[in-house]
Amino acid sequence: MALHSLPGKLERDAPVCQVNCINEEVIKRLKPRVDKMEGVATVFKALADDTRVKIIYALSEAELCVCDVAALIGSSKATASYHLRLLHYLGLVKYRKEGKLVYYRLVDPSIGDLVRQVINLTRQGTNGG
Repeated sequence: MALHSLPGKLERDAPVCQVNCINEEVIKRLKPRVDKMEGVATVFKALADDTRVKIIYALSEAELCVCDVAALIGSSKATASYHLRLLHYLGLVKYRKEGKLVYYRLVDPSIGDLVRQVINLTRQGTNGG
């Protein structure tokens, strides 16, 4: 189901509590953790682009120069560089220069693990779970 078709369906199908009952103990325990989530959505927004997910996945397998990334995603070096620059700005990738080449790699391999986990989840969903 496409994301854009969800709002109407959610309004019809999402059950809501019929009374107001707040578990103060759970709220007190979770609130500080939930408050620390600021900025996490930015990473997910970066990963909401298929091209950037492909780049993250590729970088989880190997350090790549901009030319390699462009070839993998079927784009120009300028387009690859744009995506890599955004991922670098968000702190997900870092680079090193070697002569006239620029190589990128993940700052933390766990971001690649996250992408692989999502890939596995989507495969399970399409195979009947």
